[in-house]
Amino acid sequence: MKFKLLSDADIKAIDALKAYHGGATEIVRTIEEKRDYETRKRILAEKGYGKMIEEAEQLVRLFRKAGDFEKEIGFSHNTSMGTATSQVSGFQGAKVTHHCMNRIAKSASTDEPCFVPSEFISVVALTDHYVYSGDLMATLTMAENIMKASKFCSTNLIGIPQPESRFKELEKVTGKTFVRTDAGDGQSCLTLKNQGTFFGNFGGIEVANDNHLIYLDGITRTALETGGDFYLNPSWSSIVAICCYGRDIPNLHIKISMLLSTQNLVQFRMLLNIMKEYLRDDMTSPLYEINIGNGATPETFIQCAKELKESGIKGVSLAAHIRINPDLGIEGFNWTENMHTVLESGTDMTFKYESDGTAREMDTMATYFLSDEDRDAAAEKIGDVIFYKALRATKDGKELMRKGIKTVFAESSY
Repeated sequence: MKFKLLSDADIKAIDALKAYHGGATEIVRTIEEKRDYETRKRILAEKGYGKMIEEAEQLVRLFRKAGDFEKEIGFSHNTSMGTATSQVSGFQGAKVTHHCMNRIAKSASTDEPCFVPSEFISVVALTDHYVYSGDLMATLTMAENIMKASKFCSTNLIGIPQPESRFKELEKVTGKTFVRTDAGDGQSCLTLKNQGTFFGNFGGIEVANDNHLIYLDGITRTALETGGDFYLNPSWSSIVAICCYGRDIPNLHIKISMLLSTQNLVQFRMLLNIMKEYLRDDMTSPLYEINIGNGATPETFIQCAKELKESGIKGVSLAAHIRINPDLGIEGFNWTENMHTVLESGTDMTFKYESDGTAREMDTMATYFLSDEDRDAAAEKIGDVIFYKALRATKDGKELMRKGIKTVFAESSY
């Protein structure tokens, strides 16, 4: 006996939501349009971000190149080893990202120049202000179009306040009911009932009942408005939902957080089965990246990679935290040696920095949950934190290159 992951009624609601946003073809087209650099620059000039973007264009010209370092050491790729892709978390909006660019530019004249990581992660709630004011699009433009990061992952926290009228409209569209609380000023938010621990709803983990539809609506609205095409996924139910929803939207990608507890092979195989259920004809899935949990050994990571390859599913990368901020896990967490073990086995991996390992001010999970106003006020301090994360990634990446391991930074680094 085999039970379907989604009922016919579930799929009907998902398809209705997609149609409400214009259907798959229109969603794909609009995302592509909103990723165009000139389109973004025009929109951002209208929203007051023109000067910031012009300054970013000048700053990136000062950056040092990973390619130059490869020439300096006479890099020779050892093809028996895996490829390492750099990733840094904490690009918390436009002002933070712009300040980090300033720090990277200044580092170019020092003995420790910083390279731009290949992938960026941001944990900023997708509030209407962040999405529609130009803040997120400006961040994406600096990251993707100017620094030429390969991926920028945004985070949809399902409990953020939204207009009550939006909830009513989504209930009409999907036929579902969403339990919510009045947040004042015409806003409502989903009623979250499991916040007994600090940050108990980090990443929107509580996706009860049909709340996965709110998740899908949030990432779709954001993608259509900004061209953002990569989002952190908070729960098993929303993973199933996006695998179904994104079958015909090839430019909408999902990353699975280590907080989902992909710590062992049993949980990893559960993900493989979900992906297999809704695979596209080309054997790809909306799931682009899976963050193997902090508790995993390098041997577990390597076995996950083997089973992924054996599954025939294409286009999925596996990531691991190398350093984490002090309130996200065990003190002094350092996976650097394990990273070398994984890569030297011939296994590809994305090496991620949630921290540079020094517990700097603002290097905490609390920073991820600041209001728009408080985040802007602390932009320089937060920008310093992500600069030092990127610098740690640079230093570790250089050590990998010295071993002959192909190490990927942003396109602007070459």
